[in-house]
Amino acid sequence: MGPLEITGTARLALGLVTGIAFGFILQKGQALKFLKIIDALRLRDFTIWKLMFTAIGVGMIGIYAMHELGLAKLHIKPTILSANILGGLIFGAGFALLGFCPETCVGAVGEGRLDGLYSGVLGLLIGAGLYSEVYPYLVPGFLKLGALGKVTLPQLLGIGVWSTVLVVALALGAAIRFLDGIDRGARAKAESTKLASAPVKTSQEPSLTQ
Repeated sequence: MGPLEITGTARLALGLVTGIAFGFILQKGQALKFLKIIDALRLRDFTIWKLMFTAIGVGMIGIYAMHELGLAKLHIKPTILSANILGGLIFGAGFALLGFCPETCVGAVGEGRLDGLYSGVLGLLIGAGLYSEVYPYLVPGFLKLGALGKVTLPQLLGIGVWSTVLVVALALGAAIRFLDGIDRGARAKAESTKLASAPVKTSQEPSLTQ
């Protein structure tokens, strides 16, 4: 069985359906809400964290399962620590300032929010253009710092692929359960505080006069 090849109109249709499904999950998972993202970065609400961990786990299992069945080919990109660190810093700064990542800013545009369009999508296009201009100057030096080649987590750990998948899946599941417990506790505390601060209504019975 060879890799699953989808071309032409079918490929465009699959991309459309996948994009709609992905946007639906982001919207229902509250990943398009600015305050949810900011609270996630401030470690006050872990909804976004749980959504990302779930996506990592499902994607990891699905990709390796399709690879084992011969339906997909793995395209391992080379690990370059300098690029990863710089890219992570730029991404994190934009994430914190705008409150969106590339996917969620496009989803925000779908909700009709102008901040996702002007600061998000246009910023992505401008940033991509600037990067394409400076890329030739980065290749000879900076993008060779910390170049490790095409390595994977199973290779670094020295264990089998599915053993790695199992370990990572269990770790992600434990993390999701732990974070969900924190969120439940925070909601319960907020609810109890709200009830405690609510005004107490008292009723007085009218007195009977003779």
